[in-house]
Amino acid sequence: MKILVAIKRVVDHNVRIRVRPDGSGVETQGVRMSMNPFCKHAVEAAVQLAEAGQGNDTPTEIVIVSIGPKLATDVILTALAMGAHRGILVETDAELETLAIAKLLAKVVAEEAPDLVLLGKQSVDDDSNHVGQMLAALTDRPQATFASDIKLSGAELEVTREIDSGRETIAIPLPAIVTADLRLNTPRNAALPMVMKARSKPLAIRSAFEFGVDLAPRLTIEKISPPAERVAGRTIASVPELAGYIAAEVSQMEAL
Repeated sequence: MKILVAIKRVVDHNVRIRVRPDGSGVETQGVRMSMNPFCKHAVEAAVQLAEAGQGNDTPTEIVIVSIGPKLATDVILTALAMGAHRGILVETDAELETLAIAKLLAKVVAEEAPDLVLLGKQSVDDDSNHVGQMLAALTDRPQATFASDIKLSGAELEVTREIDSGRETIAIPLPAIVTADLRLNTPRNAALPMVMKARSKPLAIRSAFEFGVDLAPRLTIEKISPPAERVAGRTIASVPELAGYIAAEVSQMEAL
């Protein structure tokens, strides 16, 4: 069985986001970057499936793919240290839209022919939640999004999904596309020996242009601005004072 896991390099979730002075986007220079948290759950799911020996009689191979600048090799190495077997970096310095990313991944899927493709359900930088669904459409594979549990049974996957009304469990045939939710598992921290071992694992770097995908943007970002600063709160000493404060606010709003 072969599992392909797509991961993304984003601003670390512990970093305070800053908008560039010209309003063109989020500042990434000199900022700590790391693997998108949802992608990390996808990697962990692949490693757990491999460790459980689920699939066929042959060992499970986990292939990591990331699209981005050469610096994105750091998140691929993290995934390799977690237990993946080899990595592919589709190198580009362009800021790609989700459709271009999905098309590039579709090319990789066509070459690698994995039984299962795992992705994070969304990235924490743009929160688009597009790529998994687009990839399923482009590759004509069944999909299960927002997965909180994955069980493999023969040539079928049983996936429990997080939905607005609770959870639902569906069965889909392989090959398939699955996007990971945060409740899927608890990603492991790779020990130092695994980190050192990861550096000797195969890592291919390929230019995005060799895949023949149109990477031209279709959207124009006019401006990005930070949210307005919150007004400081105030402490109310008693219920009567609170009632008076609310009445005053209502009166002020009515006057407007």
